[in-house]
Amino acid sequence: MSSAAFREEIRTWLEDNCPASMRTNMPADESPTGGRRAEYKNPDTKLWMDRCAEQGYTVPAWPQAAGGAGFDKAQTVIWQEEMRRINARPPLVGMGVSMIGPALLEYGTEAQQLEHLPKIARGEIWWCQGYSEPGSGSDLASLRTSAVEDGDDFVVNGQKIWTSGANHADWMFCLVRTDQDAPKHEGISFVLFDMTTPGVTVKPILLISGMSPFCETFLDNVRVPRTNLVHELNKGWTVGKRLLQYERASIGGIGGGQKLRTLEDYAAQYVGRDDTGALADAGVRGGILRHRMNDRAFGLTTRRSMEESATGKAPGALSSMFKYYGTEQNKGKYELLLQILGAQALGWKGDNFGEDELTTTRAWLRSKANSIEGGTSEVQLNIIAKRILDLPD
Repeated sequence: MSSAAFREEIRTWLEDNCPASMRTNMPADESPTGGRRAEYKNPDTKLWMDRCAEQGYTVPAWPQAAGGAGFDKAQTVIWQEEMRRINARPPLVGMGVSMIGPALLEYGTEAQQLEHLPKIARGEIWWCQGYSEPGSGSDLASLRTSAVEDGDDFVVNGQKIWTSGANHADWMFCLVRTDQDAPKHEGISFVLFDMTTPGVTVKPILLISGMSPFCETFLDNVRVPRTNLVHELNKGWTVGKRLLQYERASIGGIGGGQKLRTLEDYAAQYVGRDDTGALADAGVRGGILRHRMNDRAFGLTTRRSMEESATGKAPGALSSMFKYYGTEQNKGKYELLLQILGAQALGWKGDNFGEDELTTTRAWLRSKANSIEGGTSEVQLNIIAKRILDLPD
C-alpha cells in the first residue's frame, strides 16, 4: 500500500471512530491509564481505548502478536501526524506502553511476551516501576532490595520509593539484588510481580503540588515466581539501563502530541496586545519567540534522529540528550506561563482563580520534578559527555 493510500485509510478510520470528546485537550483526571481497577470519568475514554485496542492502535508499532498493528516506521509517523491533525487524545498511556512493554519485546521470553504484552495493549494492566530506594537514587546500582532463591520462587525484601502510581498499579517491574557479593552492577536481577502479592504495602507521598502520584512501596517476604525473571539472573542491570533509555525518550517528548493551548493564547489574554496587534509586553514576546525556536529545533532534531535510526532500533545514549533538553523546555514553558499570568499564577484555591490558573500553578510546581525523574539532569549530562561527546573522564 502506498503512503498516500495508507494515510487516507488511517484518516478515514480516525474520522469514523474517534469520539468528539476525545478530540479535546485531555484533563489530568481523564488520562487513559487503564488497569484492573480503572474508572472512567468520561465514558468516551474507555470507548476510544477499546476501539484502538481492537485495531492494535494503542501500540501501533508493536507486532500484531503483541497486540499492536505492526506498523513500520513510516506508517507510525503517519499515524502520529493524523492523530495530531484532529487533536486526538492518546488512547492509552503509562509505563506499560512506554517502558516495560518495549523492554519485554527486547528481553522477555516468548511466554512473558504472550502473557503481558496483549494485556498492556488492551489497557487491562497498570504497571509501576520499582527502581529507586531511600539510599539509591542517582546511584541506582547501589540498591539493596534483596531477592533470595527459594525453590521455584524468589523471596523479595526491601523498600522502593518514588514508585509512580503504585497505589493504583496492578503489576510492578522491579530491580532486586540477587548476589550480595558481586560488583554492584553485576549482582542485580529484573523481576515482575503482581501488586496483590502478599507482603506488598504501598503508601502515597504528598508533593508540594498537592497531588500524590508518587509512593513508598514496602516489600516483606514477597514471593516472586522464577518464571517472572526477565533476561538472565544477575544480568538485570542490562534490562534496567535499556528501560531507562525508553523512559528518558518518553519523558523527552513532554509537550508533544495534542495541540495544547499555546503561550501566545495565554499572553493575549493576560498581557494583551498593542495597537499593531503584537503582544504588549516586549519581554514576553521575546521569551515566547525563543521558546518556539527552541521547540522547533528540538522537534527537527528528534525527527532526524528517528529517520536516521534503523527500523526498530532501541533508544541509546541519545535518549539522555532528548530527556535533558525536553524537560528543560517544559520547565521553561511553565516559567514563561508564570511570568504571563502574573498574580493569577499565585493562587492555590478560591473563587478569584480560574480552574486553568490553578492547574497551571500546580503544573509549574510539578515541572520541577522533571530534572529528577528518569535520572537527574546531572546524570544525563554525564552520559552525554561520555557516550555522545566522548569526553575524557
